[in-house]
Order: sequence, then structure tokens, then C-alpha cells
Amino acid sequence: MVTIFELLLPRRPLSLQATKLQRWKEYVRQEAARVWIGPPSDAPAFRLTLVYLCNTYPVDIDNIIKPIQDSLETIVYPADGLVTDVDSHRRLFTDSFNLATLPPLLIQGIVLQAECVYVKVQAGSVNPISLYL
Repeated sequence: MVTIFELLLPRRPLSLQATKLQRWKEYVRQEAARVWIGPPSDAPAFRLTLVYLCNTYPVDIDNIIKPIQDSLETIVYPADGLVTDVDSHRRLFTDSFNLATLPPLLIQGIVLQAECVYVKVQAGSVNPISLYL
């Protein structure tokens, strides 16, 4: 798979239950549009990776996926139904990180030491059977 998009959202993410969800989604859309140039990718499938960096009292990791995935629709990919795989991770700043293996944008988030979400979109399809062999 080829990485086509990366973004660092330097804010605490909101979950599906948040009262200010629409403002969060608009913020994500604006940030994505600032980084992404051109029409949505025409790849047949996409993989979304999220890394939520935080301290204490984190947001539930499963509740932050859909708002971000929806916000990238029509900007990075034409429809969120084309996202076939999602990897979502929550890491505390007190965790240990191997900086030699991480993307620079994710390292920037670690250095900030303020809640943020690293977003990566990869284009291409994965053979689902091979994931289990």
C-alpha cells in the first residue's frame, strides 16, 4: 500500500457522542483540505490509520474513528465506503517510542506533548485472506 496522505490534528479528538461533533468534523475537513491538493484519489480501496496521543482521561479510541473517517470523505477519498481497513491506536506520552521507525509527522506529535491525532491514508487494496495466513 502507498501512503497518499498524512495529517497531524493538534487537538483532543471528539467522539461520536460529543455535542460539538460537527465543529470537530469541520475542523478536520479544513485541515485535510489545507494539506490535500487536487480531487479525491481514484484508488479502489483505502486504509486509514489513526494514532491518538494523549495523557490522562483519554477519549475512547473506537469512538474517534468515524468522525475522522467521515471528514476525509470527498477530500482524500470519494466515499468512506471505500475504506476497507482501519488501524486505530491510543498511546500515552509516558509510553516508550522508537523514534527511528516512526513517520516525522507522528514524531512531531510526540514532541508536542499535547493531545493530538496522527492520520494516515494509504491507497490500494489488501488481500484479506493474506492477513490471516
